Amino acid sequence: MRRGIAATALVASLALAATACGGDDDSGSDSSGPVTITWWDTSNATNEAPTYQALIKEFEAANKDVKVKYVNVQFDQAQNKFDTAAGSKGAPDVLRSEVGWTPAFAKKGYFLPLDGTEALADKDKFKSNLIEQAQYEGKTYGVPLVTDTLALVYNKQLFAKAGVQPPKTWDELKTAAATVKAKTGVDGYWGSTQAYYAQSFLYGEGTDTVDAGAKKITVNSAAAKKGYGTWLSLFSGKGLHKADTTADAYAHIQDAFVNGKVAAIIQGPWEITNFYKGSAFADKNNLGIATVPAGSAGKAGAPTGGHNLSVYAGSDSAHQKAALKFVNFMTSAKSQSAIALKNSTLPTRDDAYTDQVKADPGIAGYGTVLSAAQPRPALPEYSSLWGPLDTELPKIAGGKESLDKGLSNAEVAIAKLVPDFSK
Repeated sequence: MRRGIAATALVASLALAATACGGDDDSGSDSSGPVTITWWDTSNATNEAPTYQALIKEFEAANKDVKVKYVNVQFDQAQNKFDTAAGSKGAPDVLRSEVGWTPAFAKKGYFLPLDGTEALADKDKFKSNLIEQAQYEGKTYGVPLVTDTLALVYNKQLFAKAGVQPPKTWDELKTAAATVKAKTGVDGYWGSTQAYYAQSFLYGEGTDTVDAGAKKITVNSAAAKKGYGTWLSLFSGKGLHKADTTADAYAHIQDAFVNGKVAAIIQGPWEITNFYKGSAFADKNNLGIATVPAGSAGKAGAPTGGHNLSVYAGSDSAHQKAALKFVNFMTSAKSQSAIALKNSTLPTRDDAYTDQVKADPGIAGYGTVLSAAQPRPALPEYSSLWGPLDTELPKIAGGKESLDKGLSNAEVAIAKLVPDFSK
């Protein structure tokens, strides 16, 4: 997010694929010089990439036998680009992979199993649920680099002026939004029409788009309809901003929040550095972070996100050896602490949460809501299931089709993605 969450299906760039060194002849793999590996980094090119580039220089200084060719790939294009490149044996040696991509790429044989390798030498240091999310059919295909989840982020000054507390349920959020509007003149809440951001409404009803264990599509179930009904109700009412269904909706919501024009939104820690750039959060301590509100099931839940470093299975042994060493370095406690301090992202291992890291109010705040993060099922098609919803939810929120019609359309589209699932 910094972007749309579900990867956009775009045609792969042949020029970019050509920069990968998995199958290049000029990759520096002969005995006369260092091995050159290529890393596709999917982080924000402006706010995050410089930190990773600095770490590459540090790695190269300590490992004269390895050079790293850095390529920053736009997040919403990376999944499709890698899929195309890996299928033609031209993928990068290392990919910063969104956690939801692991099952699909592992199933295709594009990722190297990392169990017992140098990359996972510190396996026991990582949060166990994040290691589990990097696994497919019992093997580990990525090393957790950063983690994230969604939270209700709010403007403490506006909440204090209105005399409201962070809401614990969606109904409380409606009440708080109306009070904020009455007391401050600004909207209390602005929701997103993106499927990823609506996921918490499903979890709040104890359901999901599919039941992977039962191999059943549940996006149009009674529980899902209730969750999406709650989501839809938060686009109308006092203090609730109407749905923005434009292509720039993400930026509009973000800009309004960081400049104090709306008191609360649902957002992830990838935006912490951008929060701090806004006029409303010149004082970082004005940023409030709370667990997403709970649904009628009484339990709050938000999707677990983040990124792993994965190694391309199609690279030759020399490149794989160098890649494993690089992954170990980049995911070390020292590197993760450095990344957190510069980028305000959440480390994936407890020993990276130094006192200095925890002093960042954004990191500290998101750290308190991670217990509500719900891992995604190890279903290769799972991340693609948000695609149909990203088509239908804006239509529903914009009043162009009913909730029943939109969810029925999504159910039909999802059935094509998981044809062996029942409705």
